[in-house]
Parts: sequence; structure tokens; C-alpha cells
Amino acid sequence: MNLILFEEAEIGRPLPAEDERAKHILEVLRRQKGDDFDVGLIDGPKGKGLLKEVTETGLVLEFRWGEEEPPLDPLVLIVGLSRPQTNRKILREATAVGVQRMLFALTERGEPNYASSRLWTTGEYKRHVLAGVEQAFSTRVPQVEYGMSLEEALSEVGELDVRYALDNYEQTVSMGQVRPKSGGGIALAVGSERGWTGRERDLLRDSGFLLAGMGERVLRTETAVIAALALAKAAIGSW
Repeated sequence: MNLILFEEAEIGRPLPAEDERAKHILEVLRRQKGDDFDVGLIDGPKGKGLLKEVTETGLVLEFRWGEEEPPLDPLVLIVGLSRPQTNRKILREATAVGVQRMLFALTERGEPNYASSRLWTTGEYKRHVLAGVEQAFSTRVPQVEYGMSLEEALSEVGELDVRYALDNYEQTVSMGQVRPKSGGGIALAVGSERGWTGRERDLLRDSGFLLAGMGERVLRTETAVIAALALAKAAIGSW
């Protein structure tokens, strides 16, 4: 944890001893009474946490907050639902890179039962998102949705008029040519592990997406997502 996150409702309450954050403060950061450490309020400011007391039941903390964090970059990521282990990596790493919204959609070449995996049904995905936020030393949490159709996901892109879908077979542009309008954002669509069908390519084109490539090398879904997001971040001037 580069930054330890807290929710608004937790401020002013002792942090239970069994909480993983308490263990991290004591066992990894090796903080003692009177020491401070980096903290963040989810979707709020960063600051410093002061360890005031260590009791048998938990930690008594005091917080000093700084300025509000800037909003997330206008990047919307649509991903075809893949194996849970693949989606875990995407959730964590795409969050760390910095996206505003992630939509995990059912695609024709993806397995329908992926949407009913424990990753999604138990809310486990939220833990991977927060891990990405902590890794990035940020407090801004992207919006994550899953289980919708590709058609529904595409309709959620909103006013973003720069739209790219990764495709190894019918690409017409390179992701390196991404050029959004000044102050604009980007919508990026990446298929499931087996890629898009012909019908889905037509659907993407009809929704204003250009089929884009990143060279001849075939990448894993999670690798392709991060590589494309890096190019998108550079294009909007964030990197």
C-alpha cells in the first residue's frame, strides 16, 4: 500500500486490530505511537495519518488532510468479460494507470458464466480496484460496471467522440495515431480473450469506433489493455 485509504464513515473511529490496514501500519510500515503515514479519503483529499495509540482492539488515529485530488482523466474502458484472473489484473492495473470508468461487457466469444464468477457476485472486484488506487498514490476511484451487453456498454460512452477498438485483423489505424481534441477524452474497447466477431466489429464501427492496432505482436488481453491505455494517456497529455 503506497497510500492507505479510508472511507468517510471510518474517520473518528478506532481502526480494528484485525483490519488489514492496521496490520500494514504496524507490521509493514512499522509505525509506532506518534508516527505518521500517508493516507487518503476515498474520492477526497490525501493527507497524513497520526498513530496516537495502539490498543488490544485497534489503532487510534488522527488525520490531517490536504487539498482535494484532481478528477480522473476522461478515459472510458470497455472490456469483454474474460477469465476472472485476467479481469483481476485489468481492474487493478487499469485503475493504477488511471481511468474514469470501466465497463466489463458480455461478448459473443466470451463465456457467459464469467459474469457470475465470485469476482463479481461477492464484490471482490472492489478490493482489486482499491488496490490499484492505493498503488497509484491516489484517492479517486473509477466507476466499474459489469454484465451488460456490448450494445449497452457502447451506449454508455456518452459524448466522447474519440473512440478506438483494438483489433488485430481489421485495424485501419494505429493506436499511436490517437489524437483527441484539446481537453477531450477517449473511449477504448478491448475484446475478450478471443477477440471480436464480425458482427461486433460492425457494431463498433456503427458506434463511431475506429479499429486500431498496436503492431503485429499478439498480446494478452491484460497487456493489451495497459499498453493501449498508456498510449491514450499520452495522447490526452496526461503523460
